[in-house]
Amino acid sequence: MQYGICNLSIVPLRDEPADTSELVSQVLYGEIFKIVEQRKKWIKIRLAFDKYEGWIDNKQYLEISEDNYKSLNNETIKLSTDLVEFIEDTNKQLYPIPIGSTLNGLSILNHFYDGHSVQNKIEKSNIIQTAFTYLNSPYLWGGKTPFGIDCSGFTQMVYKLNGYKLLRDASQQATQGEALSFIEESEPGDLAFFDNNEGVIIHVGIIMEDNYIIHAHGKVRIDRLDHSGIYNVDKNQHTHKLRVIKKII
Repeated sequence: MQYGICNLSIVPLRDEPADTSELVSQVLYGEIFKIVEQRKKWIKIRLAFDKYEGWIDNKQYLEISEDNYKSLNNETIKLSTDLVEFIEDTNKQLYPIPIGSTLNGLSILNHFYDGHSVQNKIEKSNIIQTAFTYLNSPYLWGGKTPFGIDCSGFTQMVYKLNGYKLLRDASQQATQGEALSFIEESEPGDLAFFDNNEGVIIHVGIIMEDNYIIHAHGKVRIDRLDHSGIYNVDKNQHTHKLRVIKKII
């Protein structure tokens, strides 16, 4: 088994080994992974954080040893909290990195960082404040940054920045935590999940106070939440059908 670390800001994770293939997620700076398959120009990886798999260009990572992988994987994750910051290499070259980048591998990469960071778990009351950082970020299928993010990437990154682990997709996240019977039982920071006509969970958002929800739909936005689902305040109609509310923390 071989191992790698992302040494660039945002690397596309694709469904198939081709630049034209669907973007299923993104690998942010400092994330580590196992290499599960190798092709001439592509590698299939399994991310350490959420076990998500996909293909990346083999020019967009740095190979690391098994010992380094295990050591980094056992550390409490340290994340950048500035919207955009720079890391510097030994040649004084700068690399931009987005909020939520992992900083544990700086010494292995011979990079330097002097921006703001966070480590360890933060109180649940901070979840909404973190979510506001992404407000008005454009929707991007597979995205995980303020420059393009999808609904489950948004919830995953907000929770990650507060020290909690969510799986990558909305349907996977819905398997976590404790189900609540009513909206009235929920508190800010809980997750609401929504399904389609076939009963498949396709959307997730973060519950706020006073029956509001913040979620990625066109952009990261705030809408009303009721027993039917999400009521879009611009369109004056329900856009998502409520399936279940989960308390993760």
